[in-house]
Amino acid sequence: MNKENAWLKYNDEEKQKIFELSEGYKKFISECKTERECVDEVVRQAKELGYTDLNDYIAQNKELKAGDKVYATNMNKAVALFVIGEEPLEKGMRILGAHIDSPRLDLKQNPLYEDTEMALLDTHYYGGIKKYQWVAIPLALHGVVVKKDGTIVNINVGEDDNDPVFGVSDLLIHLSADQMQRKASEVVRGEALDILVGSMPLKGEEKDAVKANILKILKDKYDIEEEDFISAEIEVVPAGKARDYGFDRSMVMGYGQDDRVCAYTSMKAIFDVDKTDKTVCCVLVDKEEIGSAGASSMHSMFFENTVAEIIALQGNYSDLILRRTLQNSFMLSSDVNAAYDPNYPEVMEKKNSAYFGKGMVFSKYTGARGKSNSNDANAEYIAKLRKILDDNNVTYQTAELGKVDQGGGGTIAYIMANYNMEVIDSGVAVLNMHAPWEITSKVDIYETTRGYKAFLENIN
Repeated sequence: MNKENAWLKYNDEEKQKIFELSEGYKKFISECKTERECVDEVVRQAKELGYTDLNDYIAQNKELKAGDKVYATNMNKAVALFVIGEEPLEKGMRILGAHIDSPRLDLKQNPLYEDTEMALLDTHYYGGIKKYQWVAIPLALHGVVVKKDGTIVNINVGEDDNDPVFGVSDLLIHLSADQMQRKASEVVRGEALDILVGSMPLKGEEKDAVKANILKILKDKYDIEEEDFISAEIEVVPAGKARDYGFDRSMVMGYGQDDRVCAYTSMKAIFDVDKTDKTVCCVLVDKEEIGSAGASSMHSMFFENTVAEIIALQGNYSDLILRRTLQNSFMLSSDVNAAYDPNYPEVMEKKNSAYFGKGMVFSKYTGARGKSNSNDANAEYIAKLRKILDDNNVTYQTAELGKVDQGGGGTIAYIMANYNMEVIDSGVAVLNMHAPWEITSKVDIYETTRGYKAFLENIN
């Protein structure tokens, strides 16, 4: 099945809408490089569109009614948006779910040290990365430091043109004969991913004078002490903005597109919904890259608890209604898939690969080898989605993640399927997935946004 390239169905005027959407998307992923930054921006945009904090309804015991728009956050690392529908909630919801964490380096809790009059920060990588991709590139620091008195200090260094940048040094080719004999996973080892942050000693200090100078800078600029790193969450990410990619500017290069490209398109889709028969939801969560473990992940009770609160605010809560609500819901697990790369055809199976320009991607199942740990969507559900997308002239494709025994991956789909709701993975095809700089197609971003909107408005 070879569908026409989606660019071909648009005239020049229509193409401008594709480029306009991508401008907003590039700004989003340039400014939102951590989960906290994503949540802050989603909430900011939601408030501008009339969304209210669900906690305000709870505090006032105010009834939720059809047309109300609310949001809830979880530990500043996950957020859920709801537009309340006309029908009783127990008839089910239409849900878009994506994750907003991405592979990166995290500072350890005792990170700062000096070695041969160089100051470095020790890191622990997060998620699946090729470690050698993270050396000799400019890096930025994003995150928070929480002091003992509860004061939160926001850190963002390396993005402004006047900021310094940081980096992990690489071994020069002239001395790397032994290193080059290692297998790729060990060319750069995890404990070698320490970032260089200074080399100027502080006058008057006899021991660790360079480290002392860095601590002085941190104290003067942020009023933080070395021990404050213990209660800090600082992420090391590629420095720089998302850029147009290609002579034709048809693609986007940027950090964290897995899975913020699906988070952004999901957010845009629900923001286009004003009134709805069924309640619609967009939930954006943390920790997917490390197996969805932890209190800010999809495995937490955040989503279920939030739905329970919404039911209670409609005046008819019971555990049975909650169970019916979840079971009767439909979900798109909004996550990326691997785009076919002509440089590496040996790992892909052409008939069942995702391609740039072919629109949003549906993956009936993910997992690895024998579909291990995957959600395997039902044929009846896929048929419904096909009709909706065709009726709305949305370009879409289906794909697996590489050849059967080549590897694999997972998403949050199986977690939500535990509620017995219909779930399938869908999203945008990505080149360079999990690399510091990933590539997507602008028309695929556009088609995915349109597809998510059609889903929210039509699935039953």
